[in-house]
Amino acid sequence: MGMNDNITSLTTNFAEFQENISKFMEKDNASAAARARKALLEIGKLTRMLRKQIQERKKELKAKPAA
Repeated sequence: MGMNDNITSLTTNFAEFQENISKFMEKDNASAAARARKALLEIGKLTRMLRKQIQERKKELKAKPAA
């Protein structure tokens, strides 16, 4: 997955989290709580991947000779 794909997935998962946590908090929907936790788990995975991708990109930029 490329960095742009991960950013899109992160945005999508965060929107799902917001929707489900609202359902849980406002309507006491236990299923929504499980979905919110699942979205948070995926968000965590995506943020770790993005951190690595950003660091790799930063190293690539440093390795390029100045023009």
